[in-house]
Amino acid sequence: MAFVAMLVFSVALVAGFFGTLHPAFDSFAHFRVHLAVLMALCALPLLATSFRLQAATALLFAVAAFATTSNALSVPRLWPVQAAYEVEAGDQAGHPGDQAVYPGDQAVYRLLQMNLRFNNPTPEKVLSLIDRTQPDVITLDEVSDMWEAKLGHLASAYPYRILCPYPNGVFGVALLSRRPFAAGTQPRCDGRGAMAIATVDFGGTDVDVAAMHLIWPWPRNQSRQIGGLSGEFASLGETSIMACDCNAVPWSAAVRRVAGLGKLTVAPSPGPTWLPIKLPEFLRFAGLPIDLVFSKGAVLIHSVSRLDNTGSDHLPLMVEFSLRQEQKKPVDDHETATASVRQNGRTRG
Repeated sequence: MAFVAMLVFSVALVAGFFGTLHPAFDSFAHFRVHLAVLMALCALPLLATSFRLQAATALLFAVAAFATTSNALSVPRLWPVQAAYEVEAGDQAGHPGDQAVYPGDQAVYRLLQMNLRFNNPTPEKVLSLIDRTQPDVITLDEVSDMWEAKLGHLASAYPYRILCPYPNGVFGVALLSRRPFAAGTQPRCDGRGAMAIATVDFGGTDVDVAAMHLIWPWPRNQSRQIGGLSGEFASLGETSIMACDCNAVPWSAAVRRVAGLGKLTVAPSPGPTWLPIKLPEFLRFAGLPIDLVFSKGAVLIHSVSRLDNTGSDHLPLMVEFSLRQEQKKPVDDHETATASVRQNGRTRG
């Protein structure tokens, strides 16, 4: 039985490496870590049987498969890695909402990514987290009709905003900003409310900020949805940052496809962010890292960290980033802009 189970897990594990051939194979890739661990557990007792050669081969394959996920996760390493900056103690000092400053007067901005959960029973936890952390911009998923009134309480602190309703009234996205939208630009939604894009003025540098929410992978239509959003990905400016509930892990073909379409780089995930709502929090290690951050151009991401649960089946992410100074536009061009979006006969602004 252990041998048969090991073979089944190995077939599923191998299938996950062929996600570019068909989305069905890519669905197995999302569980690569789980399948590798299960295959290894089945192989261990077989080392003491006549199947020891097959078991040893399976163990090597499990380790190799697990290793393919390491570059996508923020795990401790025994070898040096390339990084833009190292966060020093004291760099984050100051009052909530203040900019941290790195050596060389490099301003550090904060983006908060949250899947709100459409029927979150504790919305006050979400508002409290935003009030405590005071990020510069916020990207939100599963913005249901219930959340529109709740987000209205943040209008004074985050006057620059765009809400993109989803046809079912559940899976909309939103983007809120304390910083003004760049002069002469208009925020926009894609045709079905799965993506919101706004050009935000970060102290003289225009950055395209995007919030996105993908539906579940095969047998759902995630692959088709990515194709439908290809024009939006390609439209992102040279300096952009996008945060999303991708419903796909960073090593999947789906995420690589999104990154390729937008010429984006995927930031390493801080670990599992999604766990079925009915499972206890101590099982978080068995969840999936499907809340991700993409960037390109002058954006330098310093850290991506998980925050406390706010009543969703996803953990919030706090992203700290800075901008290369040589990309800044002249100070004379620093103007503010307000924007509104009319979609489905309703004005959002």
